[in-house]
Amino acid sequence: MRFWPKEPFWQGVAVLVMAFLLIVFGIPYLPPLLGIPSAPIPNSVVVQYMLTALVGVLLWVSDNQTRWQQFKQPFHAVMVEERKKPIRMILLVLLPALIGFIAYGRVKPSLDAPPSFRAIHPAPPSSITFQGRTIEITGLENPLRTRGSLDDHYEEGKSIYYENCLACHGDLLDGLGHYSHGFNPTPLSFQDVGTIAQLAESFVFWRIAKGGVGLPNEGGPWNSAMPAWEEFLTEDEIWAVTIFLYEQAGKTPRTWEEHAEGGEH
Repeated sequence: MRFWPKEPFWQGVAVLVMAFLLIVFGIPYLPPLLGIPSAPIPNSVVVQYMLTALVGVLLWVSDNQTRWQQFKQPFHAVMVEERKKPIRMILLVLLPALIGFIAYGRVKPSLDAPPSFRAIHPAPPSSITFQGRTIEITGLENPLRTRGSLDDHYEEGKSIYYENCLACHGDLLDGLGHYSHGFNPTPLSFQDVGTIAQLAESFVFWRIAKGGVGLPNEGGPWNSAMPAWEEFLTEDEIWAVTIFLYEQAGKTPRTWEEHAEGGEH
């Protein structure tokens, strides 16, 4: 390749730069182009992936003695050669300054406004439009519980959850998925007795279908990053995920009779 560097040091630098560009700009934006929902990548994940790439580069340059010596040569030149003394002096100033700047940024007090309180259970609408069809939410029960095998619906919901929801809501349904720390507020924990255990399945269906973008304006401001899953899942698939959530979390969905006795949520 004409533009590919010949020295192992600069080859390693080029690989790390490409890895960074792929991780930051490729991974979040490629899935939407393929019709797959995506989410921002937290900085902790970027650091983890870059460390993996760095380890790979170091393994590659050190598996051959000649390549390893060539890789170390720029470091040796900067640290020893007299003609590189200006570069050494610049690094002696810039590196401590950079470390100090990062440390200061970590400890300085924030001037941001305090986060707004979050309403866990906004009032649901009486009906919603789902993929062009009107669905009455009030009094609606999960139709899959009286149709077919509950075990089959559970397995289908499990497959859909692990394919689409795991990264945010976590393997344990505790809201601590790999991407959870990239959101404020963090995804809900379905293990919490204050979430789905207090809700009817129709409420959960509405929240999954409409996501954060479908929350009512009168309760704003909302900060939910939940996508509108009606753009990616069918009605039965969302009901199947709802079954999986309750069964896996060991919770029992509230019925509309309980809602009527305990008041609206």
